[in-house]
Amino acid sequence: MALSETWFLDGYIDFEMQKYKLLAYLQEVNKYFNANKLYPQLADIIFHYRNLDDFRKNKRLMQNQFPKELSQVNIEKLELVYKEMLQDTDVMAELEDIMNYAIGKMKITIDCGTEIYELVEQQLNIEPVGILPLYKNEGYLLLRYKQKNEVQAYNYTISLLKSSDANFTAIKMEYVDSYTKNISFTYEHIKRQIIKTIRALPNPAVYFIESPLEVPLNETLLPIAKRTLVRYINKDVA
Repeated sequence: MALSETWFLDGYIDFEMQKYKLLAYLQEVNKYFNANKLYPQLADIIFHYRNLDDFRKNKRLMQNQFPKELSQVNIEKLELVYKEMLQDTDVMAELEDIMNYAIGKMKITIDCGTEIYELVEQQLNIEPVGILPLYKNEGYLLLRYKQKNEVQAYNYTISLLKSSDANFTAIKMEYVDSYTKNISFTYEHIKRQIIKTIRALPNPAVYFIESPLEVPLNETLLPIAKRTLVRYINKDVA
């Protein structure tokens, strides 16, 4: 079940109705977290939590891009609804109860997801493969977990997104191939094989990330590995 950006204002401002809607959403998110699947659910609930908290404090929804941005139509609709609600103290009191309840419940679920995230992140080991070039914002990531022989290779590109409010670092990943790592076929061999096969970068930056935990690849390990790689490269550049 998904929530709209203005779910707490949709339909009637009724505590029990919105509570039912919220609990159904949280039940769905927790189902994924219980299976150690973090994304996109963790990003989505953080978005709703921040929107709700910001509305409670400032009586408006945040305009950001995490994980999606509100349209101008939604913003204008929200402002109109709020102006009308200001005239009704009973409605505003009901809305405050809804927001306070939802923020508390969402925080518990977010803490659960964050705990899984931190556990996985703390167990990651990242190292460069061979000599690194000066330009590191494009290259390859070799991902391996649970001491398995299979290594997933991805091409990564890091870019800086600028806005009027702040700058954001974005990373794009594209799957390249899978390789079997063993005593005679190391990360260095995989790097040479990629260079020989793709030929796009003669001396690419290549890193490997290993995790002792076996967690879902696309929903958990890969998103966390992306952020780990960006921080590692930015730290190296600094």
